[in-house]
Amino acid sequence: MLAWQEIDTVLLDMDGTLIDLHFDNYFWQRLVPERWGQERGMPLDDARRELEPIFAAVAGTLNWYCIDYWSEQLGLDILALKREIADKVRWRADSRPFLEALRHSGRQLFLFTNAHPDSLALKIQRTALDQYLDGLYSTHEFGTSKEHQSCWQALHERLAFEPARTLFIDDSQRILLAARQFGIAHLLGILNPDSQQPHQQFADIPAISDYGVLIPDLLAHSRHSDGQIPARKRHSSLAEDDAPQL
Repeated sequence: MLAWQEIDTVLLDMDGTLIDLHFDNYFWQRLVPERWGQERGMPLDDARRELEPIFAAVAGTLNWYCIDYWSEQLGLDILALKREIADKVRWRADSRPFLEALRHSGRQLFLFTNAHPDSLALKIQRTALDQYLDGLYSTHEFGTSKEHQSCWQALHERLAFEPARTLFIDDSQRILLAARQFGIAHLLGILNPDSQQPHQQFADIPAISDYGVLIPDLLAHSRHSDGQIPARKRHSSLAEDDAPQL
C-alpha cells in the first residue's frame, strides 16, 4: 500500500489518528451542548440545534480548534471541561505498535496537529505520546490550520522536510487534500477515527482501519540494519519552558 523505500519522514495527526476520536466527539457533541444548555434552561437537543450554526461558521479555521475562542464565545471554561472527562482520552488500539515499528524503521516521526497547545498538553499527560516522536507541532504556533497552504509552508520552513519523501496520516479528507496540494507525496486516511462510530470513507486516498497491516512491509524497509531503535533528535514547537501548564 505504501512505498516505504520512498519515505523518510512521517507526519502524524493526533485526534482520530493516534488517539481515539471518541473523546473529542463526546466532548463537543454531548458535554459542551449539555453544559451550555443547562446554563440557559435548554434541553440537550435544543442546545445542539442552537450550537450547530455557531460551530459551522468557523469549521476549517483555527478558531474551530481554539480553546480560548470557544471559552469566550460560549461562556464556558473549555479546558476545565476537558479535564473533567480526561479519563476518556485513550490511544487507538493499533497506534503504539505502529509508532514502535516506525521508530525501529529509522524514520523521523513528527506530530502535526490542529489541537490547541493546552489540549495537546492534556493528551500528552494522559498518554505520554511525545515519548514516541521526534517532535510535536501545533498549528496554533503558525496562526492557521492544516486546511490552509500557509500552514504547510510554515511547517516546511520550520522542519525542512522533503514533501516528495514524506508520508502524512490524518483522519480528515479535507486536510489530506490540502497536504496533497502542498506536494506531500504519500497520504493515508483513517477509516475508523472514533472507535464507537461507523467507518468513514475516503475518495481517491488510500485508507486503513488497522495500522497492523502496514507493519510487516514497514519493517522490511528499515533504514538501518543493526536492530537498534535509533536515538531521537527532538524538535518541537512546545519547548519545555513554554509548555502549557495543567
